[in-house]
Order: sequence, then C-alpha cells, then structure tokens
Amino acid sequence: MASLSSSQQPSKQAMRTAGGSNTSHGNRNSSKPTVKFARRTSSGRYVSLSRENIDMSGEILGDSMNYTVHLPPTPDNQPMEGEEQYVSNSLFTGGFSSVRQAQLMDKGIESEVISHPQMAGAKGTACSMPTCDAKVMKDERGADVIPCDCRFKIFRDCYMDAQRETGLCPGCKEPYKVGDYEDDAPDFSRGAIQFPATDGLKRDANNMFMMKRNQMGEFDNNPWLFETKGTYGVGNAFWPQDDTYGDDEDEGFKAGMVESMDKPWKPLSRKLSIPATIITPYRLLILVRLVVLCFFLQWRIAHPNEDAVWLWLMSVVCEIWFAFSWLLDQIPKLCPINRSTDLQVLHDKFDTPSPSNPTGCSDLPGVDLFVSTADPEKEPPLVTANTILSILAVDYPVEKLACYISDDGGALLTFEAMAEAAGFADLWVPFCRKHDIEPRNPESYFSLKVDPTKNKCRPDFVKDRRKMKREYDEFKVRINGLPDSIRRRSDAFNAREEIKMLKHIRESGVDPLELEPLKVQKATWMADATHWPGTWAVMLKPPSNDPLMGGEEDKTIDFTDVDIRLPMFVYVSREKRPGYDHNKTILSNGPFILNLDCDHYIYNCKAIREGMCFMMDQGGEDICYIQFPQRFEGIDPSDRYANHNTVFFDGNMRALDGVQGPVYVGTGCMFRRIALYGFDPPEVDKIGHNKTDSETQALKPTELDPEMDLNNLLPKRFGNSTMLAESIPIAEYQGRPLADHSDVKYGRPLGALRLPREPLDAATVAEAVSVISCWYEDKTEWGDRVGWIYGSVTEDVVTGYRMHNRGWRSVYCITKRDAFRGSAPINLTDRLHQVLRWATGSVEIFFSRNNALFGSKRLKFLQRMAYLNVGIYPFTSLFLIVYCFLPALSLFSGQFIVQTLNVTFLIYLLIITMCLISLAILEVKWSSVGLEEWWRNEQFWLISGTSSHLAAVVQGLLKVIAGIEISFTLTSKSGGEDIDDTYADLYLVKWTSLMIPPIVIAMLNLAGIAVAFSRTIYSRVPQWSKFIGGAFFSFWVLAHLYPFAKGLMGKRGKTPTIVFVWSGLIAITLSLLWIAISPPKGGSTQNTGGGFQFP
Repeated sequence: MASLSSSQQPSKQAMRTAGGSNTSHGNRNSSKPTVKFARRTSSGRYVSLSRENIDMSGEILGDSMNYTVHLPPTPDNQPMEGEEQYVSNSLFTGGFSSVRQAQLMDKGIESEVISHPQMAGAKGTACSMPTCDAKVMKDERGADVIPCDCRFKIFRDCYMDAQRETGLCPGCKEPYKVGDYEDDAPDFSRGAIQFPATDGLKRDANNMFMMKRNQMGEFDNNPWLFETKGTYGVGNAFWPQDDTYGDDEDEGFKAGMVESMDKPWKPLSRKLSIPATIITPYRLLILVRLVVLCFFLQWRIAHPNEDAVWLWLMSVVCEIWFAFSWLLDQIPKLCPINRSTDLQVLHDKFDTPSPSNPTGCSDLPGVDLFVSTADPEKEPPLVTANTILSILAVDYPVEKLACYISDDGGALLTFEAMAEAAGFADLWVPFCRKHDIEPRNPESYFSLKVDPTKNKCRPDFVKDRRKMKREYDEFKVRINGLPDSIRRRSDAFNAREEIKMLKHIRESGVDPLELEPLKVQKATWMADATHWPGTWAVMLKPPSNDPLMGGEEDKTIDFTDVDIRLPMFVYVSREKRPGYDHNKTILSNGPFILNLDCDHYIYNCKAIREGMCFMMDQGGEDICYIQFPQRFEGIDPSDRYANHNTVFFDGNMRALDGVQGPVYVGTGCMFRRIALYGFDPPEVDKIGHNKTDSETQALKPTELDPEMDLNNLLPKRFGNSTMLAESIPIAEYQGRPLADHSDVKYGRPLGALRLPREPLDAATVAEAVSVISCWYEDKTEWGDRVGWIYGSVTEDVVTGYRMHNRGWRSVYCITKRDAFRGSAPINLTDRLHQVLRWATGSVEIFFSRNNALFGSKRLKFLQRMAYLNVGIYPFTSLFLIVYCFLPALSLFSGQFIVQTLNVTFLIYLLIITMCLISLAILEVKWSSVGLEEWWRNEQFWLISGTSSHLAAVVQGLLKVIAGIEISFTLTSKSGGEDIDDTYADLYLVKWTSLMIPPIVIAMLNLAGIAVAFSRTIYSRVPQWSKFIGGAFFSFWVLAHLYPFAKGLMGKRGKTPTIVFVWSGLIAITLSLLWIAISPPKGGSTQNTGGGFQFP
C-alpha cells in the first residue's frame, strides 16, 4: 500500500521546525519526479502555464488546476515523452514498463443526488472565456465564485491573466475592484490575523474574500499576509489586540473559557488492577498445581506398569509435555490488568475552544486508516463498501483522517464499488452525525432488531431514516449490478476495437481472409490477474480545515447545522508483475496508522479516540500499537467451534497487557508509525539531557537512530522517496503526548497540530505513484525491518514481536461498546483451515530467527514465555494425538497406564482436576469469560490439536527438512440446501483430509469401549478397574470431539459416504496391524466362561 497524502503532510513551517530540509523541485536530480503545470479543457486541449504565471497566481490549489506529472524512470524503462497525468478528477496508473495514464473520473458516480464538493468528478460551471472551457472556481460549499458584479464567470487562471494584463473584467470591461479591499484592510501589525467568520459573510464586493480561499475551502494565507502585513502567532492560534473583543460579557470570550494548560491536570487513561480476592487465590492455585504436577510426574516415573511398559512410557512422555505446555500458557497470565479511558478529558485537552483556539480547532494527531482486500469473489464489494462507510463516518476530526483502500487484487469491480461508496458517503456520513447513529455500517444498522427511535430526540429522524433506507437499497442495487455492468462495457469495448481493426484492414486493401486471426487487446485493465499498473485514485479530496455546514436545499435530507465534510479517501492498488513479489506494505505519512480487514468495520465510532487516550497520555511515547479485541457477528448462538475465541481475546491478551503488551493479531490495531518503521523507542532521559528544546522541535533521523545515515542508510532502509523519508521525523513529533504536566519529559506543546494541511499537489501524487510500483522495495529493508515482516503466514505476530524485541510496549484496549466487528467462518472445514493457517505460521516462527529464544534483553521474561508458546503450541498435537489413542489402546489390550488404580494415583488425579476447575472459575472471574465459552474453547483445542495443528507440524517439518510444500485443500461438498437459514453454512459438510485423525480417534475409542466391555462381562474374573480407567479417558476424548461429530452429521444427520469409507478402511487397517503385533494366544477361550465362539 502506498499513501503520501496531504492529509497529514507537514507544512513548510513545520518542516523547518522539525529540522527537515525543504528541497525545491528545481534542485532535485533527474531521477526525482518533475512537474509541469497545465490547464486541461473539457474538449481535451491542454494550455501550458509558465512559471511566471504560476508565481503570479499564488499557490496552485484545488480543482481549478490540473497538473502534468512526469514519473521517475523504472529499472528498464526510461520516461516516455508526452506521458502526462492529471491530478484533478483523475485516476493515476503507472508501473514497470507500462504506459502511464490518467483516466478521467468525471463519470465515476452516476447518482444524481451526489454533489459533494469533495467528490472526484464533481460537476461545475464552465469558464466564459472563449478560449477556455475549464471550470470556474468554487467556494467550500461547491458554489461558483464570481469576482465581478456583472456575474461574468471566469476560471481562476483566466482571472489572474486578466488582472495582470489589463485589470479589466472580460465581461463588462470594468476594472476589478481589488484596491478597495486592500485600503480597507484592518491593521494587524500588533497581532496575528483575525480570520473573518463565514456565517456573516455576504456575497458582495466582487466576492474577494472567497477568492482568497482555495478550492478545498482552506484559507489562502499567502496573499492575505501580503495584503495585510499580518503575522502568525504560535501554532495556528492568533492573538487579537487587547480591545478586539471588548469588556462586554455578552461579546467575545466568556470569563470561563480558559486554556487547557490552566485546568487541573487529569490522566487520559487509568490502569485498574484485578481485585486481590481473585488474583491472589489464582496465583496461589497456579503454584499449588505446579507443585502437585511435579510430585505426580515423579511418582509416575517411579512406578512403571511392568505389564505394559510401552503404554506407560507413552503416557508419561505425553504428560511431561502437557505439564510443560501448560506452564508456558499459564505463567504469562500472572499479571492480568484492566484499563479505562476518559474521553471527556481527551476532548477538554485537544478539542475545547480557548482564547488561543476560539474555533475549537482540534489538536489531535492525524490517523491513516488502511483497509486491505484482494478478491472481490471471496470478499464481496458490498461488505468492503460498508466497512469504508463506517470509517468515513467515524467520530474523529475530519481533517485529521485519511482512509486508504488497498486492493491487492487490482479488480475493476472493487474500484467502481469504492467509487459508489464514496458517492453514498455524501448522504450517509452527515446522516450519522445528525442523528448520532450507531453502528455506522449501513448494513448492520438497518439489520438491527431493536427500536430505531430509542434515544433519538430529533423530530425528523423517522423521515430521514426512511429516506436513507431507500437510498441504501438503491446503493446495494448499484453495487450488486456492477459485475454485469462491467462485463457489458468490456464486451462493447472489445467489439468496437475489433470493428476498428477490420475497418483499418479493409481500407488498407488487404484481404482479411489471408491474415491470421485478429489479436485485439482486450479490456483487461486491472483484471487479468497477471500484471496491472500501479493505481492511485483520490475518491474524496482532502476536506477544508473549517466546518462546512449543510443546508436544507442541498441534499435529499435536511443537513442544516450538520458538518458535511468527508475524510480523504484514496484507492490504491500496487503494481503487480510476474517476477516481483506482490507484498502488502505501508508507506504512510500519518503519525498513526490503523489497519482493518475489509470485513471488519468500526462498530464504535469513538474507537479511535479510545486508542488515542493511551497514545497521548503521560508515558505513552513508548507505546508501539494499541490492539483492540476482535469481535464477530453471524456466529451460531452455541458457538460450536469457539469462533468468538473469547478465552484468547479476553483472557490471554488481557494478561499480556500487564506484562509488555498483547501480541498483534492482524486487524483492529493502531500503530505508531515510527515503531512500525523499525525505530527503537525514544530514550527519554537521554534525549531530555542532550536536547533542551526537544518539546518544540522534531528529532532528526540520526537522533531517532544513531546508526542512520541520511545519504546511504536512509534510502537503503526506506527506498528512494525523499518525501517519505522527510516526513518520518515530523510523524514522530506529531505522535508525542501533550507536554501538559511537569512529569512529561518527552512531549509537544499545546496547539502544535492546529496548523492547516497543505494541499494535495502534483509532486505528492507523483511520489505516491512511484512508491506503489513493483520495484520500489527492491534492495530496501521493507518487509525485513520496516513495515510488516514478509516471509511468514502469520506476519502480524512476527511484526509485533519485532517491536517488543526492540523495547516497545503495546496496550490492549477493551471498550465498553465493541470497537470493531467482523465476520468469521462458522463452517467446520473453513474453521479448520483457518486454524491450519495460523498454526503453520507458528511453526515457521519456531524454525526462524523470530523464535523468542533468540530475543534481545529488552524482551521481558513473561513476554518471552508468551512468544515461546506461540511458536511451540502446534507441537503439542504430536503428543495430544498419541494421548487420545491411549484410551483405545488400553481398552483393546486390557491394560492401563498404571499397574493398578491405587489410592495415590486417584488422589493426585483428584487434586490436579480440582486445581484445574478452580483455576478455570477464577480465570472466568477476572477475564469475564463465560464457563460455556471456556468449555467450547477446551473442546476445539482438542479438535484442532488432532487435525489442523498436526497437519501444520507435518507441513512445517517437510518444508524445513525437505523443502516440500503441502497444501490441504477441499475435495468435495455436501449439504447446505436451506438458503433461508441464517446459519445454513454451519451445517454445510465439506470433506477435507484434516478430518481423518479426529474420525479415527473417535471410532477407535468407541470400538475400544465396546470390546473392553464385552471382554470384561464374559471374563471369569472381571477386571472392572482397568475397564473403568480406560473408559473414563475414552469418554473424556469423545466429549471433546462432540462438536466435531455434530459438524459431520450436518443439519439432518446426513454424513458424506466418504466419511464411512475412510473410517472403515483405517479402522480395519489398524485392527489388522494390532493383530500382527499382538496375535491372540491359543486356548485363551478356556480361561473364560460362556465366551462367544464363531460356528
């Protein structure tokens, strides 16, 4: 993924403050992007602009200017003359040996109700100049800005040309009245600028105030400062003259408005310890069980079963491993904690108006949200679109957000679905803000089974909801109709190209029959699955810094007094080409990055604020990421296969939060960018001692990493993007906590992030297109030290481990309302394959340098134990499957794992069992996990341990030892006939080879019970103790396999024939093997009375 957006691009002033270098375009070498400026007319003609024209027109801003971008050369392809790209309303493509194109997006959205000024391809009025048909300039509401009383509509550059040449309006031939505003400008020489309010503004006097606003609605500061000789104050705050607001209490600032620095200091988060009445007995029981296990294993080793040494030896080896595995899992749970946040304190510190911030401009840092998708067939575009809509409607300062959809599959279907989602957001996002909607995923919201009017106070809610529901239904129809629409357009395009080629052949006089079959280039842009160009498209442009209030006549719904701005939204598809690795990489310039899967949407609109409470709190500078728990929808009520995984998310992860932090689990995680980029946590004492002004300036790269060489190591680590490298220290500075307390030794001052963003310019777009090319990561440290770590199925765990190994800590954020929700497979086969993928990644970790045994000293002991368990737990399957066969072998052979069931063995067994039950009850208490959920987790632990984990170990060993890759795939399907059932997929039986071991275990244990029971009844001297011992452990195994058996039976007890065939063949084979190993002795029937004999 690539994002070099203007959403968090530091201003030039901030760059100087941070110690970064500002290199002009002219000073860059030829390998860097070069920019030409041009104006595109709707007829396709391009009017070049000279540098003088650009300088005279001030900053190049907004939709009114289009850019020509020359991309940097690829390794085997030099820049082609005439290759042009256009920023405004364009889709950018380019890459390895491919023609780079800019495709216009004017027809991307077909809905007539969509007219948001931020939408790419928004309509506008054409310029009235005879030689120009570009769009006139717009204000922040999308209305035309006309500088003359005669209402002559003119494009910004045409207006600047007229000002420079004659000063006359081309329409009425009267002078533009610019001087009036220069003469009447107030004197701000003793203070900073007093920006005029937009509410009381009238569209008169040539609308010159609007002419000083750029196309994004942002204030064009440079001309205003030149005309008024004004100066900035600290940050973005301005300091008015003493008599500006007067002494009247009804005017200006109230006496109660104070700076946040003057308020009593309060923490943003708190750590809540587990009550001593729960945690103390819990720790004591762990110690007791550990001691009892040691004595039990010593007793087992000292008392072998002489009659069945092989049975005794296998059981003892398995029990020793189980004790070791239990210890690895249990020790990291010694220090569980809870955490709480205070969102009101966060609002008071960062969003509350004050004398230095009268408009309440947010001081929160920016966040880039990344959503990844790959295959629109497996990941429906409607699901992805709903996730995007929930992100765009999140409760966070709009100007601080940027959303990126990374389409690793490069599908045209996904691209057009995202364009539709961007259009629908124009209605959905203001609707959510107006009525405080939760959740902000349209599909989930309209599917709620509760009263929608609950806690809604506006009288027009019912009417607005009805209109929105109708709009959403139409939106779904458009999304679901995209596949057929794209297919029809592609067929029409291909047919038209064939006709053109045939016509050309006829005109040339060549007989078509004598030629080979026509080879027409098919319409396969981003669709042939082998190669597509890198694509970077702005679906929603960056919003203005000031609120943009809607009106009653603007939309289908009345959005009066509702901020209708939308966060920036960008579609990204990395270039793919055979011979190059197609990896997912984050190249972002935001201080914080939140990644989500396409099926995980924001369920709590304040989730980002909850995470920011930890990042911005005192001591938060060494937090690498905030991990949120994963919650799932669509799971069957009984949670047959432990899909919710609450024991892990509410137990293990909460416990690790008390050590060095939870592991990274792939989605719902907010990163600190410099931690993701491979830097060590800041040494606060050292930096504070050597740098007295560290709170007001950003650190240099060499201060972030002493080994960093700006000329050599920096390009080697991050690539050749100078803009990306220069933004790293800025992101580090913006991500610091607020220095609002004497104990905060490493922070930033109040108001440092209130500066407005710089516009999205051509150089930024060119840089973005270059970093999404397939060759950008070559010979860099991306995937090895920087970003997500490549080469592992579980790249998330490895990425989190690398951060903890460098000394960072993470935080687990459990919110009262679930932060995110997603989907999980409820089908048995899909669930087994999901666990197989996780276990395979753990085996790879164990055999790699990411094994926690090789961790640094910065990795805490308990954290090291947890990561060791991550890599070791799949190997428990080797001992578990043997132990599950032992009851059947014991019943068949008539022996048991001990010589006799004496009192000592039973006492040990009773104590261990009681400790296990007591620990489970106490763990349920501090983790808030239900007993039924705990039992489901135990059941699926055995099911996955005897199937997926075993296959992962075999696959990992073959890969490490012999280099053989094995893939476990589906072979047949059965069931799933009831499409009206919500949980129909639960009963779908899809055969897979992973089911063989559990089936064999279950059938052998059932057969063993039947054989042993018959032998005991017909025996002259029945040995019930051995039968009861073997039968007890067999029932223990069968009880754990019960959900697996229900999954095989389906909804109506239909079991695929293949199950019986495989099970019968394997059972017969094992029986013959047993007879061959231990043949029956002759005359054995004489020792039994009334035994059954074949005739």
